[in-house]
Order: sequence, then C-alpha cells, then structure tokens
Amino acid sequence: MVVEHALLTVEAGREDEFQEVFGKAREVPAEADGFRWAELLRCAERPGVFLLLVGWESVEAHTVGFRESERFLRWRALVGPFFAEPPDVEHYVELGPRFFG
Repeated sequence: MVVEHALLTVEAGREDEFQEVFGKAREVPAEADGFRWAELLRCAERPGVFLLLVGWESVEAHTVGFRESERFLRWRALVGPFFAEPPDVEHYVELGPRFFG
C-alpha cells in the first residue's frame, strides 16, 4: 500500500466552505478501485493549508485508476475552485505497521 500526501492551499476566507464541500467530495475517490482510506487534516499554524492523506493499493491505483477517470474530473470540479495554488502531491510507501504509544 502507498499513501498519497497532498498539501492543499485554500484561498483565504474559503477554508470553512472548503471543509463543507470536502465532506461531500470525499465520497468520489472512495468509489475508485484501489482506494483504502482518506484523512483530511488542517494546519494549526497556517489555517489555509490542509493535508490530505489517502491510502491506495498502489501508486497506479491513484495516478492511473483514479486520476485518469471521470471520478477525478468530478473531484476537481468540487474541490478545485478552492485551491489558491496547485496541490503538491507525493506518494509514500509504507515500511511497516503503524505504531501507537
């Protein structure tokens, strides 16, 4: 499994509206083959910056299966208008199970 790490910078003053729309938009990638889970975090120091973490079966499940599908077009139509700049997206490979203290 890989984890998509996407930094999303939202236009100033639209953060709450983005969170509301994201609540609906999150269902779109969840329909994709290879989708495992997703989590949206908001930066405490920079309230216009969000971190989207998405678990995918593989990089290709995200970059081909989702990004090259009509689902991605629906996703971007919902959340894209809020972006102040293009998202910064990278993929990380899990090295082992999560640990808890």
